[in-house]
Amino acid sequence: MSSSEAMTVRDGDAMRDVGERLAPLLRAGDLLVLVGGLGAGKTTFTQGLGLGLGVRGAVTSPTFVLSRVHPSTVGGPALVHVDAYRLGLGAGDGDDLGVVLDDLDLDASVEDSVTVVEWGEGLAERLADDRLEVRIDRSSDPADETRRVRLVGVGARWHGVGLDV
Repeated sequence: MSSSEAMTVRDGDAMRDVGERLAPLLRAGDLLVLVGGLGAGKTTFTQGLGLGLGVRGAVTSPTFVLSRVHPSTVGGPALVHVDAYRLGLGAGDGDDLGVVLDDLDLDASVEDSVTVVEWGEGLAERLADDRLEVRIDRSSDPADETRRVRLVGVGARWHGVGLDV
Protein backbone atom coordinates (compact mmCIF):
# COMPACT_ATOMS: atom_id res chain seq x y z
CA MET A 1 0.00 0.00 0.00
CA SER A 2 1.20 3.49 -0.85
CA SER A 3 -0.24 6.58 0.74
CA SER A 4 0.10 10.34 0.57
CA GLU A 5 0.11 12.69 3.48
CA ALA A 6 -3.30 14.23 3.99
CA MET A 7 -3.36 17.56 2.18
CA THR A 8 -5.52 20.57 2.88
CA VAL A 9 -7.38 21.80 -0.19
CA ARG A 10 -8.79 25.31 0.16
CA ASP A 11 -11.48 25.44 -2.55
CA GLY A 12 -12.85 23.97 -5.77
CA ASP A 13 -10.05 25.35 -7.94
CA ALA A 14 -7.46 23.74 -5.66
CA MET A 15 -9.43 20.44 -5.75
CA ARG A 16 -9.34 20.49 -9.57
CA ASP A 17 -5.62 21.19 -9.36
CA VAL A 18 -5.06 18.08 -7.21
CA GLY A 19 -6.82 15.95 -9.84
CA GLU A 20 -4.87 17.55 -12.67
CA ARG A 21 -1.54 16.96 -10.89
CA LEU A 22 -2.47 13.31 -10.23
CA ALA A 23 -3.40 12.58 -13.86
CA PRO A 24 0.18 12.01 -15.15
CA LEU A 25 0.56 9.13 -12.66
CA LEU A 26 -2.46 7.30 -14.10
CA ARG A 27 -2.54 4.73 -16.88
CA ALA A 28 -5.07 2.57 -18.68
CA GLY A 29 -6.67 0.04 -16.35
CA ASP A 30 -6.39 2.21 -13.23
CA LEU A 31 -9.38 2.26 -10.89
CA LEU A 32 -10.00 5.21 -8.60
CA VAL A 33 -12.56 4.99 -5.81
CA LEU A 34 -13.67 8.39 -4.55
CA VAL A 35 -14.80 8.45 -0.93
CA GLY A 36 -16.47 11.46 0.67
CA GLY A 37 -19.82 12.84 1.66
CA LEU A 38 -22.24 14.84 -0.42
CA GLY A 39 -20.55 18.00 -1.64
CA ALA A 40 -17.07 16.82 -0.70
CA GLY A 41 -15.67 17.62 -4.15
CA LYS A 42 -15.58 14.22 -5.85
CA THR A 43 -16.80 15.51 -9.22
CA THR A 44 -14.63 18.62 -8.95
CA PHE A 45 -11.61 16.37 -8.39
CA THR A 46 -12.62 14.31 -11.45
CA GLN A 47 -12.84 17.49 -13.54
CA GLY A 48 -9.16 18.06 -12.76
CA LEU A 49 -8.37 14.47 -13.77
CA GLY A 50 -10.13 15.10 -17.07
CA LEU A 51 -8.03 18.21 -17.67
CA GLY A 52 -4.83 16.37 -16.83
CA LEU A 53 -5.72 13.36 -18.99
CA GLY A 54 -6.73 15.58 -21.91
CA VAL A 55 -10.18 14.12 -22.40
CA ARG A 56 -13.04 15.42 -24.51
CA GLY A 57 -16.21 16.86 -23.07
CA ALA A 58 -17.13 18.63 -19.88
CA VAL A 59 -16.75 16.40 -16.84
CA THR A 60 -19.99 16.70 -14.90
CA SER A 61 -21.67 14.57 -12.29
CA PRO A 62 -22.88 11.30 -13.79
CA THR A 63 -25.63 11.02 -11.16
CA PHE A 64 -28.53 11.08 -13.61
CA VAL A 65 -26.90 9.06 -16.38
CA LEU A 66 -24.96 6.68 -14.08
CA SER A 67 -21.77 6.90 -16.15
CA ARG A 68 -20.00 9.04 -18.70
CA VAL A 69 -17.16 8.15 -21.03
CA HIS A 70 -14.74 10.91 -21.98
CA PRO A 71 -12.44 9.85 -24.86
CA SER A 72 -8.87 11.11 -24.89
CA THR A 73 -7.93 13.91 -27.26
CA VAL A 74 -4.22 13.26 -26.80
CA GLY A 75 -3.91 9.51 -27.43
CA GLY A 76 -4.14 8.50 -23.78
CA PRO A 77 -6.75 6.45 -21.95
CA ALA A 78 -10.39 7.49 -21.86
CA LEU A 79 -11.90 8.58 -18.56
CA VAL A 80 -14.89 6.52 -17.41
CA HIS A 81 -16.76 8.39 -14.66
CA VAL A 82 -19.31 6.32 -12.72
CA ASP A 83 -21.69 7.30 -9.93
CA ALA A 84 -22.64 4.26 -7.84
CA TYR A 85 -24.86 6.26 -5.47
CA ARG A 86 -27.94 6.34 -7.68
CA LEU A 87 -27.49 2.68 -8.51
CA GLY A 88 -28.46 1.92 -4.92
CA LEU A 89 -25.13 0.25 -4.38
CA GLY A 90 -24.05 2.51 -1.55
CA ALA A 91 -26.16 0.50 0.88
CA GLY A 92 -24.04 -2.61 0.34
CA ASP A 93 -26.95 -4.69 -0.94
CA GLY A 94 -24.64 -7.27 -2.48
CA ASP A 95 -24.85 -6.12 -6.11
CA ASP A 96 -21.63 -6.54 -8.02
CA LEU A 97 -20.44 -3.27 -9.51
CA GLY A 98 -18.55 -5.14 -12.22
CA VAL A 99 -21.82 -6.61 -13.49
CA VAL A 100 -23.44 -3.17 -13.33
CA LEU A 101 -20.60 -1.65 -15.35
CA ASP A 102 -20.97 -4.40 -17.95
CA ASP A 103 -24.72 -3.75 -18.09
CA LEU A 104 -24.09 -0.04 -18.74
CA ASP A 105 -22.52 -1.02 -22.08
CA LEU A 106 -19.79 1.58 -21.80
CA ASP A 107 -18.15 2.75 -25.00
CA ALA A 108 -14.75 2.14 -23.43
CA SER A 109 -13.24 -0.93 -21.86
CA VAL A 110 -12.29 -0.67 -18.19
CA GLU A 111 -8.90 -2.18 -19.08
CA ASP A 112 -8.30 0.57 -21.64
CA SER A 113 -9.53 3.45 -19.47
CA VAL A 114 -9.01 5.26 -16.23
CA THR A 115 -12.18 4.45 -14.27
CA VAL A 116 -13.39 6.74 -11.49
CA VAL A 117 -16.19 5.49 -9.25
CA GLU A 118 -17.93 7.90 -6.90
CA TRP A 119 -19.77 6.31 -3.97
CA GLY A 120 -18.18 2.96 -4.74
CA GLU A 121 -16.45 2.17 -1.46
CA GLY A 122 -17.07 -1.43 -0.49
CA LEU A 123 -18.08 -2.33 -4.05
CA ALA A 124 -15.62 -1.03 -6.60
CA GLU A 125 -12.87 -3.01 -4.93
CA ARG A 126 -14.33 -6.09 -6.65
CA LEU A 127 -13.36 -4.65 -10.02
CA ALA A 128 -9.61 -4.84 -9.40
CA ASP A 129 -7.12 -5.88 -6.75
CA ASP A 130 -5.28 -2.62 -7.38
CA ARG A 131 -7.00 0.69 -6.85
CA LEU A 132 -6.38 4.24 -5.76
CA GLU A 133 -8.68 5.46 -3.02
CA VAL A 134 -9.21 9.22 -2.91
CA ARG A 135 -10.54 10.08 0.55
CA ILE A 136 -12.07 13.55 0.86
CA ASP A 137 -13.20 14.92 4.21
CA ARG A 138 -15.12 18.17 4.47
CA SER A 139 -15.64 20.30 7.52
CA SER A 140 -19.08 20.13 9.12
CA ASP A 141 -19.20 23.94 8.84
CA PRO A 142 -20.95 24.72 5.51
CA ALA A 143 -19.11 28.05 5.27
CA ASP A 144 -15.75 26.26 5.41
CA GLU A 145 -14.66 25.31 1.87
CA THR A 146 -11.49 23.48 2.91
CA ARG A 147 -11.17 19.74 2.48
CA ARG A 148 -8.65 17.17 3.64
CA VAL A 149 -7.62 14.86 0.80
CA ARG A 150 -5.64 11.67 1.15
CA LEU A 151 -4.60 9.34 -1.67
CA VAL A 152 -4.26 5.68 -0.70
CA GLY A 153 -2.88 3.20 -3.22
CA VAL A 154 -3.93 -0.41 -2.71
CA GLY A 155 -2.20 -3.31 -4.47
CA ALA A 156 1.02 -3.93 -6.33
CA ARG A 157 0.26 -1.26 -8.97
CA TRP A 158 0.66 1.47 -6.37
CA HIS A 159 3.66 0.06 -4.50
CA GLY A 160 6.40 2.67 -4.58
CA VAL A 161 4.36 5.24 -6.52
CA GLY A 162 4.87 8.68 -5.01
CA LEU A 163 1.38 9.99 -4.36
CA ASP A 164 2.32 13.37 -2.90
CA VAL A 165 0.92 15.55 -5.63
